[in-house]
Amino acid sequence: MTRRQLRWGALAAVATSLVAVVALFITWQPNHLTEFDRAEPVESANLTGAGPGSLVSAMTMPAVSRQLPSGMHAARIVYRSTEGDTGLPTSVSGSAFVPSGIPPDGGWSIIALGHGTTGINEPCAPSLTPDLSGLISVVANLLQSGYAVVIPDYQGLGAAGIHPYLDSRTAGYNVIDAVRAARATFPHLSGRWAAAGWSQGGAAVWAADEYAAIYGSELELVGAVAVAPPTNVSGIVDHAQDGSLTADQVLPFIWVLTSLNRLHPDFKLEDYRRGVVAQYWDQLAACSGPEQSVADAVARDFQPADLSPSDSVAADRLRTLLEDWALPQRPLVAPLFVLYGDDDPYIDPQWTKNAIARACSWKGTVVWRLEQGKGHEDLDLGGQAQWVADRFAGKPLINQCPS
Repeated sequence: MTRRQLRWGALAAVATSLVAVVALFITWQPNHLTEFDRAEPVESANLTGAGPGSLVSAMTMPAVSRQLPSGMHAARIVYRSTEGDTGLPTSVSGSAFVPSGIPPDGGWSIIALGHGTTGINEPCAPSLTPDLSGLISVVANLLQSGYAVVIPDYQGLGAAGIHPYLDSRTAGYNVIDAVRAARATFPHLSGRWAAAGWSQGGAAVWAADEYAAIYGSELELVGAVAVAPPTNVSGIVDHAQDGSLTADQVLPFIWVLTSLNRLHPDFKLEDYRRGVVAQYWDQLAACSGPEQSVADAVARDFQPADLSPSDSVAADRLRTLLEDWALPQRPLVAPLFVLYGDDDPYIDPQWTKNAIARACSWKGTVVWRLEQGKGHEDLDLGGQAQWVADRFAGKPLINQCPS
């Protein structure tokens, strides 16, 4: 299988790759909303609840609503959730949307969207951007198809707290609680829901599928679609040790390390970073992306030892922490569709294959499609909307897991 790899012996290729990757993140600068002062409380929101999924606040989103079809409503929500590692209560932000018109019997079915990586800092939340970090057209299409929609920002994005990057359990809780919060924000929303997510969001909805019965038992999850999900990224430690990190894995690896350092004060970044990477660490970890001068400096001066565990003890510590966040963690509740490519520069396809096999061994209902020659962002999403509609309709499904 052909892979774009960061080989320590080919620094010219490294420089070219890093410039391209860092430049990509420069284009991801959030265009933060300037209309918070015009936002108003959502009149229908119920703020009297308590516990996971209850609302802290619900405000209108004028800049977002103007981009949606007439009569459809948007709300920026802050709701209560749970941290996966500790079980402690948290507050998480997100956005919720409801179609126009008369709701069907039983209320609007809900689709929870798990967004891909936007960063690890509080300003990186989709709900803080007028285009929902590029998801506005997806939301509009789903609303026109008759679904209510909710997008969790995930813990630490958009609200105070630490974002545990690639912690699937926390993200799964955030997804389930976002559905509860949407129902507390707008009337006539059903308890039946589906989830769909890409990249980081793919893992989030996969985890929500696993925890739906024990954490969101009053709701009915009908199915989940996980596109290019980072199920178990502990293998990235091996790549860092042997010099086979892809260029695209560099920034996510930095974000993982930063998150773990924020969560565990005894997790020392100096055990994993050196040289130019350490020098520009804060800029590389920012959701708005480093300026071009930083990109050039990192690409020019990057050395083999700049981003790797200092010894086997540091490698084992990191691997253990990542395995604790990995998927799967428990049997699936609803059917899961997994879409991934065999040339993904972020996620080794074997990681996904292993996760599917384990989910199958736990008697899950899994459908999957491995696309040849496809990477992380060019997968064919055709048919996914119909697959979700069929799950709401209760149509039969052939389980691809061995019987």
